[in-house]
Amino acid sequence: MCCSGFLKMMMFIFNGTIFLAGAAILGVGIWVKVDSNSLMGILDSVEELPSEVSQVANIAYLLIAVGAVLLVIGFLGCCGAIRESRCMLLLFFSIVLIIFLIEVAGAVVLLVFKDVAQDLFDSLETEVQKSLRAKFGKDESLTSLWNTTMEGFQCCGYKNYTDFNNSPFYVQNNGFYPSYCCNGTDVGGMCSGEAAEASAELGLVDGCFNKLLQLIEDNAVIVAAVALGIAALEIAAMVVSMVLYKQIGNKA
Repeated sequence: MCCSGFLKMMMFIFNGTIFLAGAAILGVGIWVKVDSNSLMGILDSVEELPSEVSQVANIAYLLIAVGAVLLVIGFLGCCGAIRESRCMLLLFFSIVLIIFLIEVAGAVVLLVFKDVAQDLFDSLETEVQKSLRAKFGKDESLTSLWNTTMEGFQCCGYKNYTDFNNSPFYVQNNGFYPSYCCNGTDVGGMCSGEAAEASAELGLVDGCFNKLLQLIEDNAVIVAAVALGIAALEIAAMVVSMVLYKQIGNKA
């Protein structure tokens, strides 16, 4: 009885943590989906995207799906332990095992993607530049999206200020660039070519692509630690659920 009670408590702890993690992931997924001003929204404005890169835009749906499933398995684990239901415990174990295998497969895919990411973003650069030079300053939604991105990341263009060359904004403003391309030297909300070049050469203003890479690199350790923690909890939860499953079977 003492051992059984301890295992039930462990199930509550494990599944409570998984439930909260699922709620957090679900919340992030919903936020990414509804935040039309996020950097991910830029992908939707670029024509002729490489098929591999276009799939990144679907990450919000993946996060929502994973979060929802984690909520369900957290609920099944708690109810299965409380009611001592072998069916619910077995269902819980099966779903957690499937999720764990998907996570392992996803980790392998990410490792592979890391090796080809530079090539993919290099091919994306041409399409983004084409989009900027054709629509920035003319397409209101794209212009607003890029302005929000450049302001938030303190960056200029995809790679640098030259991405805006010959764009509608550039032509309408007699060769001036957006103010984000300068480092405190903008004139009337715009940036001269000399100031933009100087800011870029001195490393005072970086491209948004480099800023995004830096953000990912800065948080890579945190993401990896969280992923390993969740994986460890899932393995522990599977072990405990099977022990309870066996004990309930012996009682019957």
